[in-house]
Amino acid sequence: MTDFPLFRGRRLRRGEPLRSLVRETRLVPEQLLLPLFVEPGEGRRTAIASMPGVDRTSVDEALGDAREAKELGIGGVLLFGIPERKDEVGSEAWAADGTVQRAVRAIKAEIPGLLVVTDVCLCEYTSHGHCGVVEGEEVLNDPTLDLLARAAVSHAKAGADIVAPSDMMDGRVGVIRDALDDAGFLELPIMSYAAKYASAFYGPFREAAQSAPAFGDRRGYQMDPANAEEALREAFADLEEGADIILVKPALAYLDVIRMVKDETGAPVAAFHVSGEYAAIMAAIERGWLDERAMTEALLSIRRAGADVVISYWAREFARRS
Repeated sequence: MTDFPLFRGRRLRRGEPLRSLVRETRLVPEQLLLPLFVEPGEGRRTAIASMPGVDRTSVDEALGDAREAKELGIGGVLLFGIPERKDEVGSEAWAADGTVQRAVRAIKAEIPGLLVVTDVCLCEYTSHGHCGVVEGEEVLNDPTLDLLARAAVSHAKAGADIVAPSDMMDGRVGVIRDALDDAGFLELPIMSYAAKYASAFYGPFREAAQSAPAFGDRRGYQMDPANAEEALREAFADLEEGADIILVKPALAYLDVIRMVKDETGAPVAAFHVSGEYAAIMAAIERGWLDERAMTEALLSIRRAGADVVISYWAREFARRS
């Protein structure tokens, strides 16, 4: 026996195709969802300063982005809407001719093979920017549930393939499931934002979706970043109410939560590589402190942690490089 170690890991690192042969974690475009921000108007494309490469677009422009996503083999798109007008209860969220509803119908008509997921929440639609009905400065849980259900059903009627409630109101998955079933959408899946944390990484999104709260913050309904086991309670509760996919948000700062939820529930898990996580890496890339491999490495870490689906603003760039 030689004096060298018996284990020689470098034997399998000597370039392709060996490295690919033993690669443990695969990330392919089909596992990604691309978020799109849709706003009123025509021919509109508004760059989001804090999110390089990401725009708010009118429905006609969103069609081009969605078509490119399909051509690149990306798994689908996740739609967020900016309404024509806002009010106290966010009524544009369930309007038949609302921004998201029109975008869904257009995408399904023009790009029928593309999976369309819709975010179900009120924060983009309310004049106060909170995710539910407000009384004084209190966000009311139960009065919000029927409004969320109305929004989900309106998305289903427009042709959405999956609805994704992101509000973090207690009991909303069960109410949405009942409403979808009553409306004849028994087979429509729910991807629930089960573990959505009150994170500092949402800032650029709030600029993009014009959804910053007018008062206070969202810590009364989004989760404490210090808590992990609570995420399991939320995940199991949503599964019992009828959720089909469990979502963890953000992703990079909560890789342990992704792994825990996947291991303990065994359910399909999605993770949202959120705006602040994306913007931080993009800023470092623009300054030459990192190269673009850092973004792919970040997405791989989310998959390695156990996410079956990764939502990322980098989805198109990743697919172009794949």
